[in-house]
Amino acid sequence: MEKILMTPKGHAALNGELKTLKSVERPAVIAAIAEAREHGDLSENAEYHAAREKQSFIEGRIKEIEGMLGLAEVVDISRLSGSIKFGATVKLVDEDTDAEKTYQIVGEAEADIENGLLNIKSPLARALIGKEEGDSVEVNTPGGTRSYEVLSVRYV
Repeated sequence: MEKILMTPKGHAALNGELKTLKSVERPAVIAAIAEAREHGDLSENAEYHAAREKQSFIEGRIKEIEGMLGLAEVVDISRLSGSIKFGATVKLVDEDTDAEKTYQIVGEAEADIENGLLNIKSPLARALIGKEEGDSVEVNTPGGTRSYEVLSVRYV
């Protein structure tokens, strides 16, 4: 199996979510199922079916997280420097609109574009890999080709 790259922060977040699912969510849904069973006929018991559905989701998410953590390779980004690679925090300026954006290049498991966490497999991240401060990069996006200039590269 292919290793899943993660930052220490992303790894800790997944471990935290797993702990919450196992110690809080799972016991709560088990209690909800037990309570719903006490209400009688299960075939027409909406509470029971909703709790079972939530239980299924929780168990699936636990398995998914355990699988990711089992394949995780945590990269110590504080030891990195130089050109853009996994873990880099990159400040870009859109050459057409002059809008500045800052992204950290992270693994798929922790990617969240709304919070500036850019999936390493995204077109933008792939175009940025190997570039340095001052370089320009063109990215083919669904909305057309975009040009960015790399303003800074940090590893924090």
